[in-house]
Amino acid sequence: MTGKTSTTSPCPPLSDAAWPEAIAEMKAGFAGALNVYRTMAHHPALLKAWAPLRQHVVKDSALGPERSEVVILRAAHRMGSAYEWAHHVSRARALGFADSRIAALRGQPEGEDGLIVRAVDALFDQRRLPPDLEAALAAAIGRQGVFDLIATVGFYSVLGNILMTYDTPIDDGVAAEMAARPL
Repeated sequence: MTGKTSTTSPCPPLSDAAWPEAIAEMKAGFAGALNVYRTMAHHPALLKAWAPLRQHVVKDSALGPERSEVVILRAAHRMGSAYEWAHHVSRARALGFADSRIAALRGQPEGEDGLIVRAVDALFDQRRLPPDLEAALAAAIGRQGVFDLIATVGFYSVLGNILMTYDTPIDDGVAAEMAARPL
């Protein structure tokens, strides 16, 4: 199992020994690899239903990996989700993002990152994309990209709510990376 389990959460990440039989086949894949999904495993039916959407949002999105990380990092920042922020700083670094680019996502960056940040902020603040912002996004990233941006914000908002409700600990490897290389 990854991560510390010293939390007082009513739903800490499940250990291998406590893993539900109903989703036994998921333990060896993405679900067993991260504390977020080990926490979600308290509700096996939800985790099982979550898997196809996760595949699309995380792996098959029209945004591609770099734009997805911009969306996720801004959403994590807006939510105050330390878990998602740390994990996606690590993922962004693995994609070649400079720390300065990552840090800029806490503010109002220029260019396409700034356009994406404004879109994420609009979804948090207005619960919609105003027509002019939607049109600018569609021109820059395509209409399917706009749909996937909206879906990504929703997906990571749900995860952030779960993570913060159950005080899910950052996985050990990511926590060590953040300690060794703080942003």
